[in-house]
Amino acid sequence: MADKVHVRTTINGEATEFLCEPRQSLLEVLRDVVGLTGSKEGCNDGNCGACTVLFNGRMVTSCLVLGVEAEGKNVTTIEGIATPAGLHPIQQAFLENAALQCGICTPGFIVAAKALLDREPNPSEQRIRLWLAGNLCRCTGYDKIIRAVMDASKKMQEVKAR
Repeated sequence: MADKVHVRTTINGEATEFLCEPRQSLLEVLRDVVGLTGSKEGCNDGNCGACTVLFNGRMVTSCLVLGVEAEGKNVTTIEGIATPAGLHPIQQAFLENAALQCGICTPGFIVAAKALLDREPNPSEQRIRLWLAGNLCRCTGYDKIIRAVMDASKKMQEVKAR
């Protein structure tokens, strides 16, 4: 067994420390060491987007990032999207638009959509489709997912306008 590495990071706004093997992916560490199981393992080779997290504000597939790379970084998982006050508008829009089916892809889509709307508050449908192209849904829920992101964008804009 390889020596474990001590990693200090911030996950979902909380200072976190863990021990991991140098070969372990961030996804493995999040799920198996830290106990945050919201990020899903779909393909384990970076193609499906089910494990998408924000890594220092940048969208990444956590199966392709080593856990040791989280040293000193900020990681936001699906568990960090909602607040104590309630669901994030993107999460609420997914519910209201029935944009989830089996749920494996949902965390990755929500994190990716948040990354987009943080960057571009009012994206076009084409831009949303392009941005989410790295996230795959096996249940073919794409149209509802796109509508949910568009709905969340609109609601977030209305809140800002108040």
